[in-house]
Amino acid sequence: MKQPMRAEITEHRYLQMLARQYPTVQAASTEIINLQAILNLPKGTEHFMSDLHGEYEAFLHILNNASGAVREKVDILFENSVPKDARDQLATLIYYPEEKLEEVRGTVSDLTEWYKITLNRLLEICRLVSSKYTRSKVRKALPKDYAYIIDELLNTNYEIHNKKDYYENIISTMIDIDKAEDFIIAVCSVIKTLVVDHLHIVGDIFDRGPRADIVMDSLMTHHSVDIQWGNHDVLWMGAATGSRTCIATVLVNSITYNNLAVIETGYGISLRPLALFANEVYMDVDTACFATRVTDSTTYNAKDIELGARMHKAISVILFKLEGQTILRNPEFGMDDRLLLDKIDYEKKTVKIGGKDYPLSDTDFPTVDPADPYKLSDEETELMAQLKDAFLRSEKLQRHVKFLYSKGGLYKTYNGNLLFHGCIPMNPDGTDMKFNIGCKGLGGKAFLDHAETVARQGYYAKPDTLEKQFGKDFLWFLWCGRHSPLFGRDHITTFERRLVPDKSVWAEEKNPYYTYYEDPEVCIRLLREFGLEGPHCHIINGHVPVKSKDGENPVKAGGRLIVIDGGFCRAYQPTTGIAGYTLIYNSWGIRIASHEPFGGRKQAIKQNTDIISTSVVFERMESRIKIAETDTGVKLQQNVDDLRRLLRAFKMGEITEEHEK
Repeated sequence: MKQPMRAEITEHRYLQMLARQYPTVQAASTEIINLQAILNLPKGTEHFMSDLHGEYEAFLHILNNASGAVREKVDILFENSVPKDARDQLATLIYYPEEKLEEVRGTVSDLTEWYKITLNRLLEICRLVSSKYTRSKVRKALPKDYAYIIDELLNTNYEIHNKKDYYENIISTMIDIDKAEDFIIAVCSVIKTLVVDHLHIVGDIFDRGPRADIVMDSLMTHHSVDIQWGNHDVLWMGAATGSRTCIATVLVNSITYNNLAVIETGYGISLRPLALFANEVYMDVDTACFATRVTDSTTYNAKDIELGARMHKAISVILFKLEGQTILRNPEFGMDDRLLLDKIDYEKKTVKIGGKDYPLSDTDFPTVDPADPYKLSDEETELMAQLKDAFLRSEKLQRHVKFLYSKGGLYKTYNGNLLFHGCIPMNPDGTDMKFNIGCKGLGGKAFLDHAETVARQGYYAKPDTLEKQFGKDFLWFLWCGRHSPLFGRDHITTFERRLVPDKSVWAEEKNPYYTYYEDPEVCIRLLREFGLEGPHCHIINGHVPVKSKDGENPVKAGGRLIVIDGGFCRAYQPTTGIAGYTLIYNSWGIRIASHEPFGGRKQAIKQNTDIISTSVVFERMESRIKIAETDTGVKLQQNVDDLRRLLRAFKMGEITEEHEK
């Protein structure tokens, strides 16, 4: 008898709290009507992007054009009434309003007329993209300075003669007082906000491309976004915790791809200590194996290139040592075979890998003590202390990483889709691989939940505790550990690719997941494990580039899984043949867009060129999806049910209405 009474008391207290927000029958009834109306609106558009790798210009362009959705709206309205070149200019204006307006000022003879025509066209597009939202939601998306005016103009009815002059006078006055351009910029911003309701980033914002920090700045201003961490993201998250192993890896990656702007310019981290150390210790050392990738020889002279090679070798040797320390500190990682510095025979110039000796291209390591190969020299220790301090003190990096923790995770289920970057580690027989890293025998969803907890521990645990150290080491494990769910390979071959000329040891065997993810039954099992069932549930996967030039299809397992890493990163494009896949999931279904390489922001603005994209409808629904059928709809329906219980309580006198006095 006690349990039902306790439940009744809890229910009564909950309804009393709800009554503070809706104190009368009228207030509760009005909210029920409002929520029921919202449930019957069309589902908002979701935009999926993955593996951005710092390619900020291409990312910002696809974000601005919503994978072609903005141009689609322009053509829906004006294809039969406006010439193509004018539609091109209108689309570019929406993508880059400030830059395009600057260009227009010098080329258009009658600006007043151009402003009037353009504003009316933009307002038509704005009405179209706002039509599936409540007026309240649209108001929240409006810029403060022009909210009232835009709201008035969006709800224009030109058939009402008495108001026609009123509306036209608003635009004329805007032009007359030199506010037309500010207003155009504001309307373009509203269009881009409303055309996509929610953005998903399925991992790997960082590394390889020039400015991941610019991508992060943009994501932090987005109205609605979630992020599934990629292995390159957790690496930078680890660096932000002060993990020396992650910091050294970040620097090796950045120097390898000749991409130091994100570190020095983006995050204000000085590499002068590394340059001084490299010039002092590696001045007369062979650095041929550590040459950086220089794509533009006119930008760098011979001294720059040689300094880059010295810095690369210096930090690589430090990394090999720190990786060894991390592996020795964490035997549960099961990565002892990656301890290679102690397997070097300096007389024979070989290294023993898997019980076999392989020749080395370079054994000139002045800071390596063969008797204690994983110990940093005093100078290396001091250097890493300086670099660690710089990463910890980078305000912008810390702000970005906190955003990754607040908006991100290892996976997400959203409106019937399971989103993750890497893989669900599997055994060769297709069963879930079990891990014993800070846990006992966890696999599948359970291990991902555990892994996310430990990853957060690496950043938020108290300094100088075992929990903090283990969390920091685990972030490195997620980056490249054996069958890590974000790495998805047996081992990483950084050492071999740099120093062993025999390419047979360069291979990084993929986890069996990447074979089984072609099987519909396996994908259905995985979806069910994460609580998703039904014909319209999918896995959205990043991480492994789709080699479209070789005929590989991003759609796997009979449509149950979609891989959307198509090569945003320029370094991958010769392999993939394209410049990325993205997804648009609107109320009518799911559309896959493949993108050609981007010619650059300047070209897009000057020539009104868009990224050439091929869009294919992957799945079309039998009927238009309503909000009631989404995750948000489930929550709103729960609110409706709660309010109906509150109404009954009011009517039965169990709770008293509180009318304003």
